[in-house]
Amino acid sequence: MKLIQKIKSPPWRTIVPGCALLLAIVAVYLLWPTGLDIQDGRDDRNTNGIWIGHQWFAADSWFQKYGESSRMHAYRDPHEIQNLAALLKSNHITDVFPHLCPADPFGKLPESDPQQIERFLNAFEGFRVMPWVGGPNGVQARVDDAKWRSKFISSITNLIKEHSRLAGVHINIEPMTSGDPGFLRLEEELRAALPKGKIISIAAYPPPTFFQPGDDIHWTQKYFRQVARHSEQMVVMMYDTGLHRRKLYQYLMSQWTQEVLAWSEDCKILLGLPAYEDRGVDYHDPDVENLKNALMGIQKGLADSSSSTNYQGVAIYSEWEMNEGKWRYFENHFLKK
Repeated sequence: MKLIQKIKSPPWRTIVPGCALLLAIVAVYLLWPTGLDIQDGRDDRNTNGIWIGHQWFAADSWFQKYGESSRMHAYRDPHEIQNLAALLKSNHITDVFPHLCPADPFGKLPESDPQQIERFLNAFEGFRVMPWVGGPNGVQARVDDAKWRSKFISSITNLIKEHSRLAGVHINIEPMTSGDPGFLRLEEELRAALPKGKIISIAAYPPPTFFQPGDDIHWTQKYFRQVARHSEQMVVMMYDTGLHRRKLYQYLMSQWTQEVLAWSEDCKILLGLPAYEDRGVDYHDPDVENLKNALMGIQKGLADSSSSTNYQGVAIYSEWEMNEGKWRYFENHFLKK
C-alpha cells in the first residue's frame, strides 16, 4: 500500500509512466520487422547490374594522367577481362556500366581505347554493356545548355556507331534537381538520335524522405514518372541517406522499393545496392548502408508490394568495392541457386 501511495506521489507519478512508455517504445522498435533475410533466391531474376571502373575502357592518356600506367596491362589482358566476365556471370549480372565520365564542359566524352572496348565486348558477349556517362551537374554536365546537349549526344552516338555491340548508354548526372526540364529534353533528344533498339538507362534518384527532404537528390513521383517515360531502364541509387540506424535504413529501402516500382510504369527497374565504405562522411555510414541491410530492406519491400513486371533486379555499386566476403554474402542471401 505504501509503495502504491509513493508511486502516486510526485515525482514518481510522472517518472514511472514515463519509463514504462520509454520501455514500450524501445520494445516496439526492437520488434519492428523492417527487413527480411530471404535465401531461396525468389527475388533474383538473373538480370542484375553493376557499375565498373574507368580502367576497363580508358585510353592510355588516362592511365598516364593518374599514374597507373603500370596497371594498364591488367585491364587489357584478355584473360583478366574474361575473368571479370566469368565472375559477373556467376553472380547473375547481365547489365554492366563501365565508367566513361566525366564529359568535358562542352559535352565531349573522355577519350577511350577503341581496341580495348572491342576486346571487352568480345569477352562480354551475352551481356548488355552500357557506358556510364555524364558528370557533375553545372560543371562537366550542363543539361540546360542546348549546345552542350548536342555535343554530348553526338559523342554518345558516335561511340555507339563505332562499337555497335554496345547495348545503349547509362546516364549519370549529379546532382539533378527534381523537375529539371533540361534533363527531360536531354532524354528526348538522345532518344531521337540513338539507333533503334539502343537502351537509355538512367542513374535515378529515390523518392524524398523525412530524413532528406531536399529535391536536389530526390525525385518526386511526378518527375520520376516523367524520366521513366523517356527511358528503358532506371537504376535507383538507394544509398547516401546519412542514416545511422540499421532498422531505419532497412525500412527506407523497403518503402523506396515499393514506391519506385509503383512509379516507373513500363520502365525496368534495378535497385542500387551500396558496397562501398566511405567512412568519416556525413552522407554514408558503412555499418548501416551495406549489402546486408540494403538487401533485407529490398526483400521486405518486394514481399509487401504487389506483383511487379518492371522489377529487373539489383545493381551493385560498385565492382571495385566488392571483395570475396561481399560476393559470398550476395550469393548466399540473394542469388537463385
